[in-house]
Amino acid sequence: MDFRFSPQDDAFRQDARTWLTSHLAHQPPDWEGELGQGGWIGIGWPDATYGNRTATLTQQVVWAEEYARAQAPARTGHIGENLLAPTLIAHGTPEQKSRFLPPIARGEELWCQGYSEPGAGSDLAGIRTAAHRHGDGTYRITGQKIWTSLAREADWCFVLARTGEGSRRHHGLSFLLVPMDQPGRIEVRPIRQMTGTSEFNEVFFDGAEARAEHLVGGEGNGWQVAMSLLALERGVSTLAQQVGFTSELQRVIGLAVSNDAVADPALREQLVEQWAELKVMRWNALRTLGSSGDAGAPSVAKLLWGGWHRRLGELAMAVRGAAGTVAPADWDESSPYALDPLQHLFLFTRADTIYGGSDEIQRTIIAERVLGLPREVRVP
Repeated sequence: MDFRFSPQDDAFRQDARTWLTSHLAHQPPDWEGELGQGGWIGIGWPDATYGNRTATLTQQVVWAEEYARAQAPARTGHIGENLLAPTLIAHGTPEQKSRFLPPIARGEELWCQGYSEPGAGSDLAGIRTAAHRHGDGTYRITGQKIWTSLAREADWCFVLARTGEGSRRHHGLSFLLVPMDQPGRIEVRPIRQMTGTSEFNEVFFDGAEARAEHLVGGEGNGWQVAMSLLALERGVSTLAQQVGFTSELQRVIGLAVSNDAVADPALREQLVEQWAELKVMRWNALRTLGSSGDAGAPSVAKLLWGGWHRRLGELAMAVRGAAGTVAPADWDESSPYALDPLQHLFLFTRADTIYGGSDEIQRTIIAERVLGLPREVRVP
């Protein structure tokens, strides 16, 4: 793809920058609603039927970059907007689209993703959560999901569950839309990380109900729906992520200059390497953006940024020196954010090569699906 920003893209960038500057100045309490009123949710959807505005691929990149540069609040609606909505557009019924897409576009309903389980993380086909069809037009779901981001805030969860009794691996799975407000049937438990924060959660389903009309793609077709959704997890958001990476790298470089860590030639070399690798990641992301012909592109991108970000965290601690290993006195469960940004960066990035598909899984995907190497032997 020959990726260039046009004059129209530049005008769009100025509009986005002006809107963000104006609306961030008064810090609205409901930021998702503010974005929805501005029409900024769903700009990557194919049409503006649901209260959103539309934007070209390059304009989506512009918005993502400007959003990151403005240091706007972390999105709580991105799972609904960027994962569920395109999946419904591709696989949902007209009724499902009419019911769920407008509230997402308005920033009114938040979503979480019910995929991973304690025994089925990167190997998603091993899930055990089961859903049984009842005569009253509902499915009853029993099982456990884990590493569920935003589960405490979400109104709905899209759940991959086993509807085919006795089925194995990717057969007999279904994709269900489940309301989270089911006391006694759904329990959410936060998982405290070594950063002291709890972005992830465990979710327990004990007969939770999902309506039959909220089954997406047909019973037993959940694997196909789930795989199309996973393909959406990489893309424009990667470029916005790299804007954040740039800010973190600049923070590390600034500290290295101020505390004279740059006097160490080994640290100087590492800083330059991180800078150069980040540039390469950007151009690789631009090269593959909008391309559907490279099956290995998402896995390559994940390997690149996961390893890069983890090394940046390690480099941040090397620049900090011995003081970086000491936690503040008031750091406990009641004040998890007492860590300084570089300490948090180091601890959080330890997981970058694991979540979202571990490095080992990404290498297997590249080997089997791109290079055509023999498939890994799996024990039944």
